[in-house]
Amino acid sequence: MNRQHIRLQPLNAANFAPFGAVISSEGNDFININQGRTRRYHALSVVQASGEQAAVALSIFHQRHATTLPCVIDMLERHPLGSQSFIPLQQQKFLIVVALPVAQEVLSSQHLHAFISNGRQGIHYRQGGWHHPLLSLSDHSDFLVVDRIGAGENCEQCQLAQAGLILSLDL
Repeated sequence: MNRQHIRLQPLNAANFAPFGAVISSEGNDFININQGRTRRYHALSVVQASGEQAAVALSIFHQRHATTLPCVIDMLERHPLGSQSFIPLQQQKFLIVVALPVAQEVLSSQHLHAFISNGRQGIHYRQGGWHHPLLSLSDHSDFLVVDRIGAGENCEQCQLAQAGLILSLDL
């Protein structure tokens, strides 16, 4: 079976911009609020929600087992009716695998990009952007998730394994 390696890139606003936004106070402007006691890093990402009865929800996702490297990547998913944000609650590092929004029929391993969060960064996937489900590097990891809920099918999946091709992530 063939194995293609995807190099992990450090996560920063510039290299992740085609896929969404990095949620982090680092390097972002702020305004002072609460009589100057608090810095507000305003609108680090903007939630997208479309379709019938659409609403934005806050949830906690708990990943029970750490992702180990190398990691096989054989599918991606996307949410055509809303964006999705993941914010680590224990400052744990996690992996992000994404692809630009292309048609499911042409999505392949050549479209993949991989990033690693430093644990103090969250990410915001744009509406309709392809991404892999949560890949935490720590056992029992909690993430605050902001995403769209409501009527309609909002999760599409695409299998990437073609002709025995398996992708793995390498540092």
